[in-house]
Amino acid sequence: MNGKSPDTVATLKEKLSALIPEAFAEGKIDWEKLRVVLGENINFSNERYVLNWAGKSDAFKVMQAPTTKTLVPAKDESVNFDETENIFIEGENLEVLKTLQKSYFGKVKMIYIDPPYNTGNDFVYNDKFAENKKEYLIKVGAINEDGHVINHDLYKENTKDNGQYHSNWLNMIYPRLFMAKNLLKDDGVIFVSIDDNEVHNLRLVMNEIFGEENFMSNIVWQKKYAATNDAKGFSPMHDHILVYQKSGQFERNLLPRTEEQNKPYKHDDGDGKGLWRSDNLLVKSFSESGVFPILNPNTGQEYLPPEGSCWRGNKKTIEKWLNENRIFFGKDGKGAPQLKRYLNEVQQGRVPTTWWTFQEVGHNDAANKELKALFNSKAPFDTPKPTLLIKQILKISTNKEDIVLDFFSGSGTLAHAVLDLNKKDRGNRKFICVQLPEQCKTNTEAYKAGFQTIADISKERIRRVIQKIKKEQEGQLDFSEGKQDLGFKVFKLSESNFKQWQPNPKSAEELAEQMKLFINPINGEPTNESMAFELLLKSGLNLNSTIAEKEGFYLINENELALVLEETTEEVFSAISTHSLKRVIALDTAFKGNDQLKTNAALQLKDAGIDFKTI
Repeated sequence: MNGKSPDTVATLKEKLSALIPEAFAEGKIDWEKLRVVLGENINFSNERYVLNWAGKSDAFKVMQAPTTKTLVPAKDESVNFDETENIFIEGENLEVLKTLQKSYFGKVKMIYIDPPYNTGNDFVYNDKFAENKKEYLIKVGAINEDGHVINHDLYKENTKDNGQYHSNWLNMIYPRLFMAKNLLKDDGVIFVSIDDNEVHNLRLVMNEIFGEENFMSNIVWQKKYAATNDAKGFSPMHDHILVYQKSGQFERNLLPRTEEQNKPYKHDDGDGKGLWRSDNLLVKSFSESGVFPILNPNTGQEYLPPEGSCWRGNKKTIEKWLNENRIFFGKDGKGAPQLKRYLNEVQQGRVPTTWWTFQEVGHNDAANKELKALFNSKAPFDTPKPTLLIKQILKISTNKEDIVLDFFSGSGTLAHAVLDLNKKDRGNRKFICVQLPEQCKTNTEAYKAGFQTIADISKERIRRVIQKIKKEQEGQLDFSEGKQDLGFKVFKLSESNFKQWQPNPKSAEELAEQMKLFINPINGEPTNESMAFELLLKSGLNLNSTIAEKEGFYLINENELALVLEETTEEVFSAISTHSLKRVIALDTAFKGNDQLKTNAALQLKDAGIDFKTI
């Protein structure tokens, strides 16, 4: 206690910092940035410590723009759709992250992504703020409004000495990381793979989004086991994995002890105390209480600590250890005293380090071989990560019931690793993988093997892993309670199943035209199932919600929500009111213009304490 009343300003700042860490720089509120985050002022000045680049304010606009898109189930591409809780989403990942915001806000324990490393290749993630080259060059001062060159150094292609090179990448990664952070649990964590091209910028971006205080580690992964002798300058042997927690609540797990760590514990007295190894009974820190003779009962010889040293315990402790047979006098019993260290008394795991060798977590070649073996051919993906690497991340960051997310799924390594680890430790981790249906180039092994898109490779890999595990488990006992989830639901990003009302029409004619369109609010001819998934997502329910078809309506999660999607009657609403529901959503067209029926339904549900909405 300091005798002072609480500092309310400091308390408010602390709360604001936890809620909006990106609005703080060097411990102080960045008022301009706070206005930007709140959507009030999308302009930046450059005279302060801040990560800035051409297009950043536009990236904020894209990040803050809501989406109307939905996710449509693709059962024919799924495995065990109705029972599995694993999810694969095909679509542009920024839009997908936005569609997941309401249903998965604060639900994901661990995110791993392996985004484009910005090695000079073209991006496939071009967002709405993307501008043409002339607009960009005017912004960075390379040309004037007339298109005349005023800075020859900047008027170049997208190479490493061009400002556009880094800005394009930052415009791509920033909004995705921002949206992803919302999905993490308070005790969640994110791992991002990157190489030396953008690690410096990524660190600054993540400091801004997650807060510098939530930086945990820059893991260095030894991705190669041999140098490239024809490399220019230096041969790259590593990648980085940046680790940030959502808040101070994250607690990492210990990794399993290695055989090398356990190898010294090879002695067993057969007294039930387990394996042990010998350890020095001396300590460097000196204490007078630790200086006394120890008698070897087998030889009668006394041993004193060397000058300036002492035993690990005082006389009483050493006598206790002697009585417990914890003091060891060598193999023949005639040596100096040593301490027995029992394996079951040491920390049952090892603290993760920041240096991950290829021997421990695999390397690039091993990842390619793993993929080749699974597809019985050449690897259909150029840069997969080894599953050992991802399993190490899963062991450190997750428990057996957690949800994990990868929104740059690539070949599907995260899903593969989750399925493998669940098989080993009987876990029930659930994955959500997102991959753009990026076209495979015609000269690639993937295209030659019949894959049209990267998403197709990822889905096929997951199917093959599931089949492999099923084959391995043939003939084994089926523990129904702990049965592994060997399936995945496929969804595809799509336009909304419902027409979107455009606010602020420019004229009466435009308003009248829009009202004609909304006589029927349904967009196209979607299935009831597609509409049901969109409505449950936009109601904040997750993609693993149960959808039960009843007489005239659909029941979601038993008592969470009821949907009326077809022509209805009073009897349908009477049946609905018998359920202990929270909400009912009905299509306006289901009433076929019968306003009396709609009014009666609204009153009936209100009396039952059920929230009622129409579309």
